[in-house]
Amino acid sequence: MELKDFINSKEIALYIKNLPPQIKLDELLFPVTKQISTEIEIAKGAKQRPVALRMSTFDVAAKVRALKADVSVEKKEMPFFKEAIGIKEKDRRDLILAQKSNNKNLVEFMVKNVFENYATLVAGADIQSTRMRAQLMQKGEINIETEDGDIVVDYRIPANHKEVLQGTAKWSDPTADIVGDIKRWQRVFTDEGMEKPSRLLITEKTFLNTVCKNVAITKDLKSRVLGEVIITDEDYVSYLKKKLGIEIAFLNGTFVNEENKTMNYYEDKLVTLIPKGTLGQTIYAVTPEEFDKSYGSGKIDTQVIKTGIAITTMVKEDPVAVDTKVSQIVIPSFERADECFFTTVS
Repeated sequence: MELKDFINSKEIALYIKNLPPQIKLDELLFPVTKQISTEIEIAKGAKQRPVALRMSTFDVAAKVRALKADVSVEKKEMPFFKEAIGIKEKDRRDLILAQKSNNKNLVEFMVKNVFENYATLVAGADIQSTRMRAQLMQKGEINIETEDGDIVVDYRIPANHKEVLQGTAKWSDPTADIVGDIKRWQRVFTDEGMEKPSRLLITEKTFLNTVCKNVAITKDLKSRVLGEVIITDEDYVSYLKKKLGIEIAFLNGTFVNEENKTMNYYEDKLVTLIPKGTLGQTIYAVTPEEFDKSYGSGKIDTQVIKTGIAITTMVKEDPVAVDTKVSQIVIPSFERADECFFTTVS
């Protein structure tokens, strides 16, 4: 039995596809799509306020209104990620000896351990797309710096859709006008003829240190109930929903970066107002490995999972080994960037 009988892209892909799915907020806001090109076109159309139709009479030609299509298109080369992990001759021998011993449990245990390494490699690919979406959700831009290269994309958020609070206006000040700030930010959009954003993205730590400690909000909550009452975090969430029509979404999650340091996907002290629905797309491009399988020699052993993550196994003869490579070309688009408000609140 050969090593490739144990380790091949089809078996690895099947193993990963059978893992329990984990749907996260960033994936819901930026659903996955795919394209062949490795360039992303960041196209943004300036939203126009509707203008009332002109009165007319029957049997008269309609007056032609000038088309307002102020669209700017900027092309960006999409980042390419790839990394491999190998299985050595000793691992191969251990697997074959375990199989020959007819010890099914031992074989399954060893194969599972090997495949978990590949699942970790795929999870590393997911980390890159998640951290890009996370930065978009909080800052409206991507700025990731690594030793291997930088990913910097400016999605051109309008200047009046961003604010950094100063002094006693910071939400960390218990006397800050949190309700007034949110109303003011919502009014920016209604003044521009858009729907006001109805969802607020915030880390739980920031929420607890700002909204839950705000004097005016706490006083208003207590005034609605007679006698002593214990106010819970859920009460503050419900308060903002009833008062402002704002739903709260808590941001959380950590990852291990390229330098093996544990990092938070989301920063504290940042708040984003977003509209209903999705904000953009997570765009995958066809990797060189997938392109070769479809349009080239077709000799490499490649399977594609999760729309755009390519798994490729490569058999080496001397020394005998199998390297498994995971690659992806991915970046988020942000079609609704103009409908979001980004703030630093403390």
